[in-house]
Amino acid sequence: MPDRVSFSRQHPAIQEVARYYDDLEKSLRLYFSPVAPSYKIRFGGYSLAEVETELDGRLAELDMASTLTILAAIEAAFRIDYLQRCYLKKKEPVSRAFRSLHREKGTKVSLEDDILEVWKRHGGVPSALIGNLRGAFKFRHWLAHGRYWVPKLRKYDYLTVYPLAETALKILPLLGP
Repeated sequence: MPDRVSFSRQHPAIQEVARYYDDLEKSLRLYFSPVAPSYKIRFGGYSLAEVETELDGRLAELDMASTLTILAAIEAAFRIDYLQRCYLKKKEPVSRAFRSLHREKGTKVSLEDDILEVWKRHGGVPSALIGNLRGAFKFRHWLAHGRYWVPKLRKYDYLTVYPLAETALKILPLLGP
């Protein structure tokens, strides 16, 4: 078996991302509020509509950044599980399929095409969950690659991706480091 990957243990927990999102959303709303100490200096000369437009833009960026982080955390959980199942040589179908995949591709497996497919075929996971995860990861690719094209995807945001991630982590018996 090729060299083992050393786990950094720095991947974020989705609950921590949720706390970060909530803190920043509240902070932004306060900062853009007339009760904020710096409001008159920062927004002097702005109309109320201009302040609201700027706030909406900041909240949209927070949404996309948090969505990206949630999806990165889920990818880390799936990749760690994949490697752990290969290293521990467990005997159930998912681990056997992962070891076969590991012999062929090592760490160069595709999350959507390889890892999620094994879970779909051998893990008894609802195919709708796998399909939703694949769609969300296509959205993640769009976010990570600069959002320079118009995606042909259903709408994803923090409020749709977080529950999807939470469901995946509850349903799938993923192994941690």
